[in-house]
Amino acid sequence: MKIIPVIDVLNGVAVHGIRGERERYQPLKSTLCRSADPLDIASTFDSLGFSSLYLADLDAILGKSANFSIYRQIMTQTRLDLMVDAGIADISKAEVLATEVSKIVIGSETLGSLDFLGQAVKAFGEGKVVVSIDLKEGKVLSVSEAIASMAAVSFAQELRKIGIDQIILLDLDRVGTEHGINLALLRSVLEKTGVEVLVGGGIRSLQELEELRKLGVSGALVATILHNGKLQIDELKSASFL
Repeated sequence: MKIIPVIDVLNGVAVHGIRGERERYQPLKSTLCRSADPLDIASTFDSLGFSSLYLADLDAILGKSANFSIYRQIMTQTRLDLMVDAGIADISKAEVLATEVSKIVIGSETLGSLDFLGQAVKAFGEGKVVVSIDLKEGKVLSVSEAIASMAAVSFAQELRKIGIDQIILLDLDRVGTEHGINLALLRSVLEKTGVEVLVGGGIRSLQELEELRKLGVSGALVATILHNGKLQIDELKSASFL
């Protein structure tokens, strides 16, 4: 199982995400890196031995310009595989993003239809496209009423039919809280879909990461406990996560 550090970018700087309440996000303060510059933080993760990075471009998700220069800097100046959610909802924008990053993350929050996902898989291949099931108050968050009305497990099953082989379960209410992963939902998705699952939102300890690994989770998106020092790099290395 991979440990994938997360950078949330808002107004061009890294911020500390809490419960998806973006209007309250503040520039990131980290024990790992004194800077809130996304490239500096990514370079730090690279130097510490991480192999992948998840970047949520909140500027793009909120309808502003995507931070393409940041993606390019990370891709050219680090060895990290870069996964980016930039609020992509149409194929032309996806084509531009695909040339800049390792994997495109398509979040349910900005997803208007399942048809677009089928187009993306056909255009870029299964390995390039990851779908994030964004959860709010236990429900799938989406601009599409049809998608928002689906249970998370049912949505994951539909994604598998389309050809999506990797999903992210991202509980926005738990982001930054250290309240732990919704294990009941996670187990249900793993048992009923057969897709490769990454999880994010509220991870609280090394012990929880070890439990996720035993369940068969492919990756864990981690931010808060890395930045506040509650999860040490040496611990990750000793547990063979790095």
